[in-house]
Amino acid sequence: MTVRPTLSNAVRKLTHDVEVMDERGRTSTISIPAEQPLTIYVDKRELVTLMTLGGAPEALTLGYLRNQRFIKNIEDVLSVQVDWDVDAVAVVTRNGIENIEERTAKRTVTTGGGEGTVFGGLMDEVDAISLPTDALMTQSTLYKVIDTIRTHRSVYKQAGSVHGCALFSADGELIHFVEDVGRHNAVDAIAGKMWFDGMRGEDKIFYTTGRLTSEMVMKGAQMGIPFLLSRSGATQMGHMVAERLNMSLIARCSGKHFLLLSGVDRIIFDDVVTAAVQ
Repeated sequence: MTVRPTLSNAVRKLTHDVEVMDERGRTSTISIPAEQPLTIYVDKRELVTLMTLGGAPEALTLGYLRNQRFIKNIEDVLSVQVDWDVDAVAVVTRNGIENIEERTAKRTVTTGGGEGTVFGGLMDEVDAISLPTDALMTQSTLYKVIDTIRTHRSVYKQAGSVHGCALFSADGELIHFVEDVGRHNAVDAIAGKMWFDGMRGEDKIFYTTGRLTSEMVMKGAQMGIPFLLSRSGATQMGHMVAERLNMSLIARCSGKHFLLLSGVDRIIFDDVVTAAVQ
Protein backbone atom coordinates (compact mmCIF):
# COMPACT_ATOMS: atom_id res chain seq x y z
CA MET A 1 0.00 0.00 0.00
CA THR A 2 1.33 3.44 -0.93
CA VAL A 3 2.39 5.49 2.08
CA ARG A 4 1.13 9.08 1.91
CA PRO A 5 2.96 12.05 3.45
CA THR A 6 1.67 13.79 6.55
CA LEU A 7 0.10 17.11 5.56
CA SER A 8 -0.74 20.18 7.59
CA ASN A 9 -4.11 21.84 7.01
CA ALA A 10 -3.08 25.47 6.88
CA VAL A 11 -5.96 27.82 6.13
CA ARG A 12 -6.05 31.55 5.62
CA LYS A 13 -8.43 34.21 4.36
CA LEU A 14 -8.37 34.28 0.58
CA THR A 15 -9.53 37.86 0.11
CA HIS A 16 -8.65 41.23 1.63
CA ASP A 17 -11.02 44.18 1.98
CA VAL A 18 -9.81 47.60 0.83
CA GLU A 19 -11.42 51.02 0.53
CA VAL A 20 -11.53 52.47 -2.99
CA MET A 21 -12.68 55.69 -4.60
CA ASP A 22 -14.31 55.76 -8.02
CA GLU A 23 -14.20 58.37 -10.79
CA ARG A 24 -16.96 60.39 -9.06
CA GLY A 25 -15.17 60.53 -5.74
CA ARG A 26 -17.44 57.93 -4.13
CA THR A 27 -15.85 55.55 -1.63
CA SER A 28 -16.69 51.90 -1.16
CA THR A 29 -15.16 48.67 0.11
CA ILE A 30 -14.18 45.91 -2.28
CA SER A 31 -12.45 42.55 -1.95
CA ILE A 32 -9.11 41.80 -3.61
CA PRO A 33 -7.13 38.52 -3.63
CA ALA A 34 -4.91 38.09 -0.57
CA GLU A 35 -1.60 37.29 -2.30
CA GLN A 36 1.04 35.80 -0.03
CA PRO A 37 4.64 34.55 -0.40
CA LEU A 38 5.25 30.90 0.38
CA THR A 39 8.88 29.77 0.62
CA ILE A 40 9.43 26.05 0.06
CA TYR A 41 12.14 24.41 2.16
CA VAL A 42 13.08 20.83 1.28
CA ASP A 43 15.03 19.06 4.02
CA LYS A 44 15.87 22.51 5.49
CA ARG A 45 17.19 23.78 2.15
CA GLU A 46 15.46 26.82 0.67
CA LEU A 47 14.24 25.96 -2.82
CA VAL A 48 11.90 28.65 -4.15
CA THR A 49 9.39 31.29 -3.10
CA LEU A 50 5.98 31.16 -4.76
CA MET A 51 3.45 33.98 -4.67
CA THR A 52 0.12 32.34 -3.94
CA LEU A 53 -3.47 32.91 -2.93
CA GLY A 54 -2.92 30.21 -0.32
CA GLY A 55 -6.07 28.19 -0.83
CA ALA A 56 -4.30 24.83 -1.12
CA PRO A 57 -0.67 25.33 -0.04
CA GLU A 58 0.12 21.69 0.74
CA ALA A 59 -1.20 20.51 -2.64
CA LEU A 60 0.61 23.40 -4.37
CA THR A 61 3.89 22.32 -2.78
CA LEU A 62 3.45 18.68 -3.75
CA GLY A 63 2.44 19.57 -7.29
CA TYR A 64 5.38 21.94 -7.71
CA LEU A 65 7.87 19.28 -6.59
CA ARG A 66 6.25 16.74 -8.92
CA ASN A 67 5.89 18.96 -11.97
CA GLN A 68 9.45 20.27 -11.63
CA ARG A 69 10.49 16.60 -11.50
CA PHE A 70 12.32 16.95 -8.20
CA ILE A 71 10.52 13.97 -6.67
CA LYS A 72 9.07 11.07 -8.67
CA ASN A 73 7.22 9.02 -6.05
CA ILE A 74 4.77 10.26 -3.42
CA GLU A 75 6.21 7.71 -0.94
CA ASP A 76 9.48 9.67 -0.96
CA VAL A 77 7.76 12.64 0.73
CA LEU A 78 7.40 12.14 4.47
CA SER A 79 5.67 15.39 5.42
CA VAL A 80 4.54 18.80 4.13
CA GLN A 81 3.95 21.35 6.89
CA VAL A 82 2.81 24.91 6.11
CA ASP A 83 3.27 27.73 8.64
CA TRP A 84 1.64 30.99 7.57
CA ASP A 85 3.19 32.81 10.55
CA VAL A 86 6.52 32.64 8.72
CA ASP A 87 5.14 32.25 5.16
CA ALA A 88 6.97 28.97 4.68
CA VAL A 89 6.43 25.27 4.06
CA ALA A 90 8.79 22.61 5.33
CA VAL A 91 9.06 19.44 3.25
CA VAL A 92 10.80 16.40 4.65
CA THR A 93 11.82 13.68 2.20
CA ARG A 94 12.95 10.12 2.69
CA ASN A 95 16.23 10.34 0.77
CA GLY A 96 16.61 13.97 -0.27
CA ILE A 97 16.66 15.29 -3.85
CA GLU A 98 19.40 13.79 -5.98
CA ASN A 99 21.83 16.29 -7.56
CA ILE A 100 19.74 19.20 -6.34
CA GLU A 101 22.41 21.87 -6.94
CA GLU A 102 23.01 20.75 -10.51
CA ARG A 103 19.30 20.44 -11.23
CA THR A 104 18.46 23.92 -9.95
CA ALA A 105 21.34 25.59 -11.80
CA LYS A 106 19.49 25.66 -15.15
CA ARG A 107 16.37 27.74 -14.85
CA THR A 108 14.05 28.59 -17.73
CA VAL A 109 11.74 31.56 -17.26
CA THR A 110 8.45 30.96 -19.06
CA THR A 111 5.56 33.16 -20.09
CA GLY A 112 2.72 34.16 -17.84
CA GLY A 113 1.99 35.25 -14.30
CA GLY A 114 2.64 33.47 -11.06
CA GLU A 115 5.41 30.93 -10.77
CA GLY A 116 6.35 30.41 -14.40
CA THR A 117 9.71 28.70 -14.18
CA VAL A 118 10.96 25.20 -14.78
CA PHE A 119 14.21 23.57 -13.75
CA GLY A 120 16.02 21.65 -16.47
CA GLY A 121 15.18 21.52 -20.18
CA LEU A 122 11.56 22.28 -20.93
CA MET A 123 11.27 19.72 -23.72
CA ASP A 124 13.50 17.01 -22.26
CA GLU A 125 10.64 14.68 -21.37
CA VAL A 126 8.09 15.34 -24.13
CA ASP A 127 8.95 12.28 -26.18
CA ALA A 128 8.93 10.07 -23.08
CA ILE A 129 5.29 10.90 -22.35
CA SER A 130 2.59 8.71 -23.86
CA LEU A 131 -1.05 9.73 -23.62
CA PRO A 132 -3.82 7.13 -24.08
CA THR A 133 -4.68 6.69 -27.75
CA ASP A 134 -8.31 5.72 -27.12
CA ALA A 135 -9.37 8.71 -24.96
CA LEU A 136 -12.36 10.52 -26.47
CA MET A 137 -14.58 13.43 -25.42
CA THR A 138 -17.97 14.41 -26.79
CA GLN A 139 -18.97 17.95 -27.69
CA SER A 140 -21.78 17.81 -25.14
CA THR A 141 -19.30 16.90 -22.37
CA LEU A 142 -17.14 19.87 -23.38
CA TYR A 143 -20.17 22.16 -23.01
CA LYS A 144 -20.98 20.59 -19.64
CA VAL A 145 -17.48 21.47 -18.41
CA ILE A 146 -17.78 25.06 -19.66
CA ASP A 147 -21.18 25.50 -18.02
CA THR A 148 -20.00 24.04 -14.72
CA ILE A 149 -17.14 26.54 -14.58
CA ARG A 150 -19.48 29.38 -15.49
CA THR A 151 -21.77 28.67 -12.54
CA HIS A 152 -19.15 27.56 -10.01
CA ARG A 153 -18.69 29.78 -6.96
CA SER A 154 -15.22 31.33 -7.07
CA VAL A 155 -12.90 33.95 -5.63
CA TYR A 156 -12.70 35.42 -9.13
CA LYS A 157 -16.38 36.35 -9.08
CA GLN A 158 -15.93 38.03 -5.69
CA ALA A 159 -12.55 39.69 -6.10
CA GLY A 160 -11.19 39.10 -9.62
CA SER A 161 -7.45 39.01 -10.39
CA VAL A 162 -6.97 35.25 -9.96
CA HIS A 163 -6.72 32.23 -12.23
CA GLY A 164 -8.72 29.05 -11.80
CA CYS A 165 -7.96 25.47 -12.80
CA ALA A 166 -10.29 22.50 -12.60
CA LEU A 167 -10.14 18.75 -13.03
CA PHE A 168 -13.13 16.89 -14.47
CA SER A 169 -14.03 13.25 -14.98
CA ALA A 170 -14.50 11.83 -18.48
CA ASP A 171 -18.24 12.56 -18.31
CA GLY A 172 -17.76 16.16 -17.20
CA GLU A 173 -18.19 15.89 -13.42
CA LEU A 174 -16.12 18.37 -11.39
CA ILE A 175 -13.48 16.69 -9.21
CA HIS A 176 -11.17 19.52 -8.10
CA PHE A 177 -11.27 23.31 -8.46
CA VAL A 178 -8.34 25.52 -7.38
CA GLU A 179 -7.77 29.25 -7.73
CA ASP A 180 -4.50 31.12 -7.29
CA VAL A 181 -2.80 34.34 -8.31
CA GLY A 182 -1.05 32.49 -11.15
CA ARG A 183 -2.27 29.66 -13.35
CA HIS A 184 0.99 27.76 -12.77
CA ASN A 185 0.25 27.59 -9.05
CA ALA A 186 -3.31 26.45 -9.66
CA VAL A 187 -2.28 23.62 -11.98
CA ASP A 188 0.47 22.55 -9.57
CA ALA A 189 -2.08 22.40 -6.74
CA ILE A 190 -4.34 20.11 -8.76
CA ALA A 191 -1.34 17.97 -9.72
CA GLY A 192 -0.51 17.73 -6.02
CA LYS A 193 -4.04 16.63 -5.14
CA MET A 194 -3.94 13.97 -7.88
CA TRP A 195 -0.52 12.77 -6.75
CA PHE A 196 -1.55 12.53 -3.11
CA ASP A 197 -4.75 10.64 -3.99
CA GLY A 198 -3.00 8.31 -6.45
CA MET A 199 -5.33 9.54 -9.20
CA ARG A 200 -4.46 8.87 -12.84
CA GLY A 201 -5.17 11.36 -15.60
CA GLU A 202 -5.89 9.33 -18.73
CA ASP A 203 -9.68 9.60 -18.24
CA LYS A 204 -9.69 13.21 -17.04
CA ILE A 205 -10.30 16.67 -18.52
CA PHE A 206 -8.38 19.75 -17.41
CA TYR A 207 -9.68 23.32 -17.58
CA THR A 208 -7.86 26.60 -16.97
CA THR A 209 -8.87 30.22 -17.20
CA GLY A 210 -5.32 31.10 -18.31
CA ARG A 211 -3.34 30.70 -21.50
CA LEU A 212 -2.15 27.26 -22.62
CA THR A 213 1.58 27.90 -22.77
CA SER A 214 4.23 25.23 -23.35
CA GLU A 215 4.69 24.74 -19.62
CA MET A 216 0.96 24.42 -18.97
CA VAL A 217 0.68 21.81 -21.71
CA MET A 218 3.71 19.96 -20.35
CA LYS A 219 2.23 19.90 -16.86
CA GLY A 220 -1.03 18.52 -18.21
CA ALA A 221 0.90 15.87 -20.11
CA GLN A 222 2.90 14.90 -17.01
CA MET A 223 -0.43 14.42 -15.25
CA GLY A 224 -1.41 12.08 -18.11
CA ILE A 225 -4.41 14.19 -19.17
CA PRO A 226 -5.34 14.09 -22.90
CA PHE A 227 -7.75 17.08 -22.88
CA LEU A 228 -6.78 20.67 -22.01
CA LEU A 229 -9.40 23.41 -22.17
CA SER A 230 -8.90 27.15 -21.73
CA ARG A 231 -11.13 30.18 -21.50
CA SER A 232 -8.18 32.05 -23.00
CA GLY A 233 -5.88 31.16 -25.90
CA ALA A 234 -2.75 29.12 -26.56
CA THR A 235 0.82 29.97 -27.51
CA GLN A 236 2.72 28.62 -30.51
CA MET A 237 4.97 26.45 -28.35
CA GLY A 238 2.03 25.17 -26.33
CA HIS A 239 0.38 24.15 -29.58
CA MET A 240 3.56 22.48 -30.81
CA VAL A 241 3.89 20.39 -27.64
CA ALA A 242 0.21 19.39 -27.78
CA GLU A 243 0.52 18.27 -31.41
CA ARG A 244 3.57 16.14 -30.61
CA LEU A 245 1.59 14.45 -27.85
CA ASN A 246 -1.70 14.23 -29.82
CA MET A 247 -3.36 16.10 -26.96
CA SER A 248 -6.66 17.88 -27.57
CA LEU A 249 -5.96 21.58 -27.03
CA ILE A 250 -9.17 23.59 -26.89
CA ALA A 251 -9.05 27.38 -26.53
CA ARG A 252 -11.52 30.27 -26.31
CA CYS A 253 -14.05 28.14 -24.44
CA SER A 254 -17.02 30.40 -23.75
CA GLY A 255 -20.70 29.58 -24.01
CA LYS A 256 -21.05 27.38 -27.09
CA HIS A 257 -17.89 28.67 -28.72
CA PHE A 258 -14.51 26.92 -28.73
CA LEU A 259 -11.45 26.53 -30.97
CA LEU A 260 -9.96 23.04 -31.32
CA LEU A 261 -6.25 23.49 -32.07
CA SER A 262 -4.97 19.90 -31.93
CA GLY A 263 -6.09 16.36 -31.20
CA VAL A 264 -9.11 16.68 -33.51
CA ASP A 265 -9.54 12.90 -33.67
CA ARG A 266 -10.23 12.78 -29.92
CA ILE A 267 -13.37 14.94 -30.11
CA ILE A 268 -16.77 13.50 -31.06
CA PHE A 269 -18.98 16.20 -32.56
CA ASP A 270 -22.61 15.59 -31.60
CA ASP A 271 -24.84 16.14 -34.63
CA VAL A 272 -27.76 17.42 -32.56
CA VAL A 273 -25.56 19.77 -30.51
CA THR A 274 -23.72 21.09 -33.57
CA ALA A 275 -26.98 21.77 -35.39
CA ALA A 276 -28.36 23.63 -32.37
CA VAL A 277 -25.26 25.82 -32.14
CA GLN A 278 -25.44 26.69 -35.83
